Amino acid sequence: MDKLRAINVFRRVVELGSFKGAAEDLALSKAAISKNINELEAYLQNPLINRTTRKMFITEHGQRYYQQVCSVLDDLTHADLSIIESSQQPRGKLRVSVPMSVGLAQINPAICAFMKLHSGISIEVVMCDQYIDLVEQGVDVAIRGGGQLKNSSLKARKLMNIKRVLCASSNYLESASPLSVLEDLQQHNCLIYSLSSSPRQWLFRHKEKVTTIDLNVGSYVVNNSLGLKQALLADLGIALIPKMLVAVELESEQLIELLPQWQADSHELYAIYPYHRESSAKLRAFVDFLVSYFATG
Repeated sequence: MDKLRAINVFRRVVELGSFKGAAEDLALSKAAISKNINELEAYLQNPLINRTTRKMFITEHGQRYYQQVCSVLDDLTHADLSIIESSQQPRGKLRVSVPMSVGLAQINPAICAFMKLHSGISIEVVMCDQYIDLVEQGVDVAIRGGGQLKNSSLKARKLMNIKRVLCASSNYLESASPLSVLEDLQQHNCLIYSLSSSPRQWLFRHKEKVTTIDLNVGSYVVNNSLGLKQALLADLGIALIPKMLVAVELESEQLIELLPQWQADSHELYAIYPYHRESSAKLRAFVDFLVSYFATG
């Protein structure tokens, strides 16, 4: 048994969730994948993966073994690359998924700046607000909002906080009922961003006080923040929207910030990528650049 090869095969089976996926990823036959797993299980004298004709399940021993060998494999890869890359520039293609609105406003300019510094790297940008399976879609890195990752095979690095503001057009406010306290929102047409983690539940903070407003009204729902901005400018109602997208309109007073003493929770933006891709020089260069870009921007 080639132990290192068998461990790599095991890792890819776990991360891709199938023997077929690992075979395609590693350019091996399914029989070769099964042989490596069987030999590794025999060597360890414990089953790592239980499989039926339709499904596979990682055993408790398999889960623990996976967590331990990943760090070892990554250390070996980093050791190799520290020598190989010392005299080489990152090259190749990256496929990057970014949210549409924030992508256009903030991420795409950063990508363009990165490409000016790295002529050997080409980038395919996929603008999409929905969460996707990175491996299934062939995406190297996704820029997404969120917190704790549910998928243990993914890694996240924080890029920025996105401040959100409550606002509406002056025309809407002139014709609508008064808004003096948060609870008044329940009497207004609140415009909903459907891909939020809690679209109809808005949370606000003022000093130590936290208030959550449940919204049962709202005639306009959209899955894109630029669409939300257009609805605001069309005098349709009140929205909670990233400030970066309406900064110009707030400055010109086309839109009015409401109840500024209350702060909505900011959203955090992350670069997310599979653990096994962390050893990629082009991906590391890209993510490191984004972290630095937004730290100083």
